Amino acid sequence: MTGTSLDACDMAILETDGETIFAFGPAGERKLSEETRAAVLEATHAAMAWERGEPEPDSFAPAAEAVAREHFAAAEEFLAQNGLGWSDIDLIGMHGQTVLHERPQDGVVGRTVQLGDGQWLADACGVPVAFDFRTADVAAGGEGAPLAPIYHLARAKSAGMSAPLAVLNVGGVANVTFWSGGEDIAAFDTGPGNGMIDLLMQSRGAGRFDEGGKYASVGQADEVVLSGLLAHPYFQAPPPKSLDRYDFSLEPLEPLRLEDAAATLVAFTAEALKLGFGVMGGSPTELIVCGGGRRNPTLMAAFAERLDVPVTTAEDHGWRGDSIEAEAFAYLAARTARGLPISFPKTTGVAAPMTGGRIVRPNR
Repeated sequence: MTGTSLDACDMAILETDGETIFAFGPAGERKLSEETRAAVLEATHAAMAWERGEPEPDSFAPAAEAVAREHFAAAEEFLAQNGLGWSDIDLIGMHGQTVLHERPQDGVVGRTVQLGDGQWLADACGVPVAFDFRTADVAAGGEGAPLAPIYHLARAKSAGMSAPLAVLNVGGVANVTFWSGGEDIAAFDTGPGNGMIDLLMQSRGAGRFDEGGKYASVGQADEVVLSGLLAHPYFQAPPPKSLDRYDFSLEPLEPLRLEDAAATLVAFTAEALKLGFGVMGGSPTELIVCGGGRRNPTLMAAFAERLDVPVTTAEDHGWRGDSIEAEAFAYLAARTARGLPISFPKTTGVAAPMTGGRIVRPNR
């Protein structure tokens, strides 16, 4: 799994049939090379200017191969470190690198693009690869995101937890899963995660991200700017709904000093989540936070302050907070292989539970 933060390739091994999790193998990460980051950023900028009906941007194919090569290099190193080889792996799940995500609007189906050359990776590894998990859902009128909720449910069950509870993943975008009991899950993107803060830091020459929330921790949220951000029509739209990390502009923050801008974005993320809780109604017993955002103490404090729900981290329950998304796509790969649904009416808005993903096999 590589997220929109373009930080690293996250890897995890599961023993699963796509329903029960029998065992957790090792997990790890490898930072993305600057060359791959540059190729993906070029493809992302091209995707943002890509008109419907026009040919695919020329930058997509080389970026897709770069992503596959990056995954292969990361996995080779990871397997060696853990005393494993490709013969120990039955199936690979590769999410691919998101460069475009447009939700359906006014009866027009959305668009979503995850770059990653699945066939190249299968040939290199000698192992089947499941990929392209979102396209079928989008073509059927769904949001194409989030897809991790069915795994959040399986993870909670494997840990012996009980409903009602909520799981929040804070990546480039924040998404939440509500489990109300049984097999009943609902999910949607609540608003920005780390993505806007990362873009703010980069635009001000202050690094790639606000490490430890140090800038936001000494800033003051601007309530006028915050109110304007929360007036975005996305927050009035009913769930299920999804976002691209570029759906919100940094322009309203330009008059603010960096510390206050960062604090305003932290408040924006927390208030957007609070609005999401209000839409869902009811009150989970706790909110479990995973993803990179849980490492930002300023953001975690904002969640605790603004929500009337106990806020815990993945690690508080023995989960691997940096690996949940990678684990999820291992789980979804197994479900794809077995023809089990990976998206649902209350998670992506499709009319009925849907299978998804494609599997390619090595040509050797």
